[in-house]
Parts: sequence; structure tokens; C-alpha cells
Amino acid sequence: MQIHNLSKTPSILNTFMSELRDKTVQKDSMRFRRNIERIGEIMGYELSKSLQYETHNIETPLGVSKTVLHKKDIVLCSILRAGVPLHNGLLNYFDAAENAFISAYRQHKHNPDSFEIIVEYLACPSLEGKTLILADPMLATGQSMVATFEALKPFGTPKDIHLVSIIGAQDGVDFISHAFGSEVKLWIAAIDENLNEKGYIIPGLGDAGDLAFGNKLQQ
Repeated sequence: MQIHNLSKTPSILNTFMSELRDKTVQKDSMRFRRNIERIGEIMGYELSKSLQYETHNIETPLGVSKTVLHKKDIVLCSILRAGVPLHNGLLNYFDAAENAFISAYRQHKHNPDSFEIIVEYLACPSLEGKTLILADPMLATGQSMVATFEALKPFGTPKDIHLVSIIGAQDGVDFISHAFGSEVKLWIAAIDENLNEKGYIIPGLGDAGDLAFGNKLQQ
């Protein structure tokens, strides 16, 4: 897997990341969502540099301009619910993309420190021969990303696969590196070193879904 860690180059992205992590700024859920969206826009721009392009003739009022445009074959797939603001950020730049949504969540059956990934709702267009961008803001264990991709396989084989996350744990990055092929690209804004005993990223930022949309009842 090809890993593009955007934190290696200082940029305005650092400002948005610092606000996502800051527990005082996190109290403003609207700002939290907007920062995720803005990070999605930045990652979409960086990702766009690796897409396939073709030349188009654009008629202006005074002539013809030759312009190189990316092929409009993108499917954006986000994991609900934390993935919605990230999806919106990517969609702001890839506004002609088709869209897919999937629910994947941790289910704690008997031991609160162990879980399995449950995939339920799924809406997806054909992926055959298209460019799939699979977005999940938090890459902790990596199990959700892999489970989601497995659920998408009946919809066709993409020609290119891009994974997009905001913060990942090194364990999660290693896990998906073994699960996906060498041609798959991961775009990530920061990689943290550790997971705690419950599988949450340390230092991370907490529960992105709760911070964006409010606390939920645990299942």
C-alpha cells in the first residue's frame, strides 16, 4: 500500500488538525464538523494529483482553451456517521462523483474491551472500472475499513482505490497495509503511535461521531 502522510509537510492543515484535537475547541460541534470538511477538501486536492487526466477543448467567448481534466469516474464512499463531514469535504472538490454510504460500527457483546464490526446499511452504485475513494475519519484498528471494502466487493472491481482518513493509529495502518494491495493509496493527515485497551487512538481526538453529531447510546 502506498501511504501519503500529509503531516510530514507543514501546512495550513496543521491548524485544522490542532483544533480537531483541542478538547476546548471540540465543544463547538459545528466548528468540529467544518474542520473535518476543510481537511477533506485539502486531502481531496492532494489526492487529485494522482488521478487520471485527459485533454478537453473548452470553448471560451474568444476561442478554444485546451484543458486537462480528471476523468469523471469517481465513487465516494463514506462510513456513517462520522464520515459525513469528510464526505462533504471531498464532494466539494469532486462534485461530479457518484456516492455510496455504508454503516459500520463496533458492537460490544460481552466484554466492553472487545468488539466486532457490524456492517448494516449499504447504498452503492456500480464500482466496476471506476475510481473508489473510501473515507473514514478515524483509522484505529483498521477493521472497519477492511469490513467496508469486503461489503463493497459485490458492486464491482474498481480500477483504482484511494483510502482517506484524518487520524490513524500505526497498528491500524499496518493492518490495512496487509489487507489491501500494493497499488492502493492511503491519504492520511496524521499517524499516532498507540491504541488503548479499548481500541481507541492515543492521543487521537476522542469519538469523532459523538463530537460531530452528539452522544449515542451504546449497543
